[in-house]
Amino acid sequence: MPRSSITDEKTYQALRDEGASEEKAARIANAAAATSRGKVAATGGRSPSYDDWSKDKLLQRARQIGIRGRSSMNKKDLINALRNH
Repeated sequence: MPRSSITDEKTYQALRDEGASEEKAARIANAAAATSRGKVAATGGRSPSYDDWSKDKLLQRARQIGIRGRSSMNKKDLINALRNH
């Protein structure tokens, strides 16, 4: 039975079958229905490499996720800590 909050039931079910959570499947299905599917696929899940971030931005991100010892780390150490957190 179609859910009123899901605009693309077929995409939602395919994502659920692949193991996506209900929330994530609904978010992706609704985004795909609202825009072109190619645009959603092209932008989803991509962010710049930590190598391209400034040290200040790396420190800010490390603070957000609670990495200890971040204030004494150099850029290389921050990148390593963020990737292996």
